[in-house]
Amino acid sequence: MNGYWILLIFLFLGAFIAGSAIIVGKLLGFSSKDGKAKFEPYECGMKTFGNARVQFKVGYIVFALIFLVFDVEALFLFPIAVHWQGIVDGSLGIPVWLAFADLGIFFAVLIGGLAYSWKKGWLQWE
Repeated sequence: MNGYWILLIFLFLGAFIAGSAIIVGKLLGFSSKDGKAKFEPYECGMKTFGNARVQFKVGYIVFALIFLVFDVEALFLFPIAVHWQGIVDGSLGIPVWLAFADLGIFFAVLIGGLAYSWKKGWLQWE
């Protein structure tokens, strides 16, 4: 039971900090009287156009998603790059053909996603 007291203290502390941030924001913040501009979507300084639910190609969101895909790619390739020597010499117990097959499938999915986004025209700068 002793270990749970620390968990309860952190839970209470987190709730207290979050609640106090909301209360201080309400007390010190100013309220906007212009309701029309308040609820208008804002995206990276660009004037919004179209409907985001109907038209997905609004602003930079597609570029952000494509960047996220390639960022995650680098994250997944890092462990293989670090342990590649152990894979090749067999000290990790992973067959080389399995590592190559895994990398081949990974790159096929990645290149397929890039080809799809290129075909859709999402990589065109407007």
